[in-house]
Amino acid sequence: MPRKRINVGGEIIEVPDIPKGGILIGALVVIGLILLSTSFYTVDADEVGVIQRFGRYLRTTDPGLHFKIPFGVETVRKVKIQNVYKEEFGFRTAQADVRTQYQRGDFTGESLMLTGDLNSALVEWIVQYRVKDPVKYLFNVRNVNETLRDVSESVMRVVVGDHSVDEVIVISRQVIEDLAKQRTQEVLNEFDTGLDVVTIKLQDVNPPKPVQPAFNEVNEARQEKERITNEALEAYNKVIPQAKGQAEQTIRQAEGYATNRINRAKGDADKFLSVWKEYSKAKEVTRRRLYLETMLDILPKIENTYIVDEDQTGFLPLLQLKGKEVAK
Repeated sequence: MPRKRINVGGEIIEVPDIPKGGILIGALVVIGLILLSTSFYTVDADEVGVIQRFGRYLRTTDPGLHFKIPFGVETVRKVKIQNVYKEEFGFRTAQADVRTQYQRGDFTGESLMLTGDLNSALVEWIVQYRVKDPVKYLFNVRNVNETLRDVSESVMRVVVGDHSVDEVIVISRQVIEDLAKQRTQEVLNEFDTGLDVVTIKLQDVNPPKPVQPAFNEVNEARQEKERITNEALEAYNKVIPQAKGQAEQTIRQAEGYATNRINRAKGDADKFLSVWKEYSKAKEVTRRRLYLETMLDILPKIENTYIVDEDQTGFLPLLQLKGKEVAK
């Protein structure tokens, strides 16, 4: 192959002389590689491709292999729409592991808030979100993440300011989380950010360090009060239901006795009225029947029976006295 001498820094170097046809072939190969690398692109299963032509939005492509105009005429920006992202407020996670490590720093500027009862609280929370509309996410807001942080912080301050410190720390955490999520989503929709808030979760909520000892004493007193109240309720639940049961039993027995007495009295009255009606129809017969029925009821209960004739003047001829029995 012919060689050509060139002067490099005062030193003569011989290099192979490349034919013009070889340069053309090499240029075509390079152009072909650039054409292939800039014409085809792949979109993963968890993302979509947003195509821009000279910077203007053109279309959105689904997962798979696609073609676009090469040489920078059309560009693709891939957005993951199934990933759930997280923003932290009041703290930063340095490494998530079995024992999570947090960054050191002062984040009270975003976590120190004023509650509705004019108390201070350090509120730490996280916002989990995903991209719902990739076009709005890319083109409607200049910095979506900063916008999300500003919106979430302002909304959380409003929600916390509507509740007392006890509600924020213990009582109404779930209510505050739901309200913050709803209002944050409403503001993000107004800004057309294309974001969907998955959840807002309160982490640690504590009073500021200078007042923590007094706050802990208040909590201990409240817990002691709840313990005593629970013990009193337990004793109440043991005694009161038993007393109510006994009272109910006594009332039922009294009602049963009253019903029995009333029914018996009504029965006796009805019996008397029926006898009186029969007596009024045949007084002599009824009088005799009553006498006989009474005797039938009394005589079987008497051990010794003596029948005396009205015309008899003495008892000795009629009685067989035994022992010391004496008839009077």
